[in-house]
Amino acid sequence: MAANKSQGSYYTLFLVGATVLCAGIYLGGGMGKLLFLVGAIGFIASLFGMLKIKSLEGATALKPGPEAMKLLGAIVALLGWGITLFGMHLTPSVGGRIVLALIGIAVSLFGILVVLPGAFNKNAVWKS
Repeated sequence: MAANKSQGSYYTLFLVGATVLCAGIYLGGGMGKLLFLVGAIGFIASLFGMLKIKSLEGATALKPGPEAMKLLGAIVALLGWGITLFGMHLTPSVGGRIVLALIGIAVSLFGILVVLPGAFNKNAVWKS
């Protein structure tokens, strides 16, 4: 996931901070508030650290791609999620809910595995 030691360190801090933050939200009382505070500080510190080392990275390997296709892929993936979520309210039967959930998963996978790669591979470096 990380290309160098700084990125790895900040990514680890991000994961630990996010985990402790979620534990603080889950737990109640004084210990939950303390975990929430420590997690939030670690989470924010990791984000600022990532922004600080962003300037040290080189140029990206990808050329700019068609933004409309990227947006369409994201919308299709979210549409599948919406079909799954709102399908729970459309029918009271378990079989109907399963069918709508499978349709939603299929639509999301189509957006993620077909539309988005097509948008990113249109101007790929290896095609020039």
